[in-house]
Amino acid sequence: MGTAYVVRQFVTMGLQELLSTPFVIPSIPRVVALALTELGRPRPDLRRLAQLLGTDPALSCRLLQIANAAGLAGKLHGVSEALAVLRLDEVRTLVMHAASSATFKAVPGIQLAQFWSYSLDAARVSRAIAGLLHLDPQAAYCVGMIHAVGELLLRVALPNIVALDAKVGVFEPKRARAELQAVGFCFTQVTAGLARQWKLPHNMFDALEFQHKPFDNDPYEPLAGVLHLALWRARARQLQWSQRALAVSFPALVAEVLGLDIDMVLQQDPIDWTPVRSGPAPQRSRTAVS
Repeated sequence: MGTAYVVRQFVTMGLQELLSTPFVIPSIPRVVALALTELGRPRPDLRRLAQLLGTDPALSCRLLQIANAAGLAGKLHGVSEALAVLRLDEVRTLVMHAASSATFKAVPGIQLAQFWSYSLDAARVSRAIAGLLHLDPQAAYCVGMIHAVGELLLRVALPNIVALDAKVGVFEPKRARAELQAVGFCFTQVTAGLARQWKLPHNMFDALEFQHKPFDNDPYEPLAGVLHLALWRARARQLQWSQRALAVSFPALVAEVLGLDIDMVLQQDPIDWTPVRSGPAPQRSRTAVS
C-alpha cells in the first residue's frame, strides 16, 4: 500500500475548505523581538524595520495583506512599499500580535529554523535573478520569502500529510507532485490561494501558483520562472547537492526563456547565505532530478 494512498484515507477536505481554516503563520522570535525594539524607539528607522520584517515570511505576508486591502488591492509588491502606506501603530499592533502567538512550535514535521533559513535564501536568490533581468526585485524577494507558507497550513490542517516525508522530503523538487497525488492539491496551490485572499498583485500569485511548472500558465509569467530558478538553487543548498547533481537538475529550459544559463544563475548566490540548519539527512541521489 503506497504512502499516497495511506495519506488519502485521512483527507476529508478540499482546497477551498482548507484555505478557510483559521491559521497563524509562525514568526521568527528573534525578528519579532528586534522589530518591537525598533518600533519602541521615539523615531523608528523605517529602512531598518523593512529589513527586519522582510526576513520573516509571516510578517511579510501579514504586512502585504493589510496594505493591499481596500483601495490598494493588488498594487503593493513588497514590505517597504507596505510600510510606506501603513501607520506605525498598525505595524506595531501586527508585530505585537506575532509576539503573543504561541503557534511557532505547532507545525507537524517542520523544523522551523530550517524552513525560515531556506525561505530567506530563496528570497535573496530570487531578488538577485530579478535584478539581473530588470524585473521588480521587491516582488521577486517577497514571492521567494512566502512561496512555501502553504506547506505550513497543509501540515496544520492535514497533519497526516507528514507521512509523505519518509518518501519525499519537504525541500525536495518532487514534493508538490507527491502532495498532488496524495491529496489532490499541493502547497503551491495553497500558497497561491492565500495570496489571492490577501489581494496580492496578480503577477505575484501567478508566480506562486506556477512556481513548480512556470510554463503551465497562459500567459507565461516571467516572475514564475525567476522563482523556479531561485528555488532550484535554495533547495540544492539545503540538500547539499554535488556539482554533478546541480548540472543534471538545472532547469535549463526555464533559464533559456529568461536568457540565462547555469553559470549566470549560480553567480547570483548571496554572499550572506544563511547557515544550513540541521534537518532530515539529505537524499542527494533521489532529489537531484525533478
